[in-house]
Amino acid sequence: MNDGRLDVGGGTSLWQKIKDVALTDVGVLVGGGIDEDAVARLERVLLEADFGVEATTDLVDGLERAARRGEVESAEELRRLLAERIVGILEDAADGPPAELARPPEGPAVVLALGVNGTGKTTTVAKLAHRFGPERGGAVVAAADTFRAGAQDQLRHWADRIGARFVGGQEGGDPAAVAYDAVEAARAEGAGLVLVDTAGRLHTRRDLMEELEKMDRVVGRLVEGAPHERLLVVDATSGQNVLRQAREFGRGLELTGLVLTKFDSTGKGGAAVAVARELGLPVRFLGTGEGREHLEPLEAERFAARVLDRA
Repeated sequence: MNDGRLDVGGGTSLWQKIKDVALTDVGVLVGGGIDEDAVARLERVLLEADFGVEATTDLVDGLERAARRGEVESAEELRRLLAERIVGILEDAADGPPAELARPPEGPAVVLALGVNGTGKTTTVAKLAHRFGPERGGAVVAAADTFRAGAQDQLRHWADRIGARFVGGQEGGDPAAVAYDAVEAARAEGAGLVLVDTAGRLHTRRDLMEELEKMDRVVGRLVEGAPHERLLVVDATSGQNVLRQAREFGRGLELTGLVLTKFDSTGKGGAAVAVARELGLPVRFLGTGEGREHLEPLEAERFAARVLDRA
């Protein structure tokens, strides 16, 4: 271990790391609280699992208080309390059922899918259309990434597979015009859901962020309250970049939730807890595969268990 990180093995679950590294002796849990060395080791394990400083501090402080009250007398009780506190952070950030998308009183619901390149926005748009389109009288998917021909083709292919209406634009055209056309198409056809696949962009590029803000204003003039959802799509394997992206995108636009893709992969999941704690941004959906059905709403208790148990 020459880089200051804990050497616990790449295939070890988070809970096993906590037991092996932070709590080598269950006696540190009883008789007045967790000792200082154990606290420091526990903090390091959680930070390296991408929980971030604020969530880590919350979790460790809560466990210390519970130990002082004599509520932690075994590793199993510690695991239960840790899972409960993770659930509490996630539920505090949620402002409604995660499985639902907004339903405006009139007109279609408009959803913007935002994020950097490579996070799975296009596939997420298709999965959302497949999940919610049938109950909303149909979905319109808009390929507002007019800079890459491949992006338009990918979404058109998905639309054909799931039976959604596709709206695209000319290469190099105005993405806001594509969003405008998609909303108009939904109105004309009675579709209750418009999902806009925006171009991937670095959150540090102010000019591209201003383009998103323009799109936001355009759809807002067409449907009251639109866009009704601004979902940031992030890659579960990207660690603390999840928190950085959420901070930067949230500065320009009011985000309504996070979609954590590639959660079936090696993503630790701790970063989603960090976002919920620091920014109050709820995790709404998890991408768990490439198929149209591989999108599930966040269930906080199940998520906490998976985060603790995954290697």
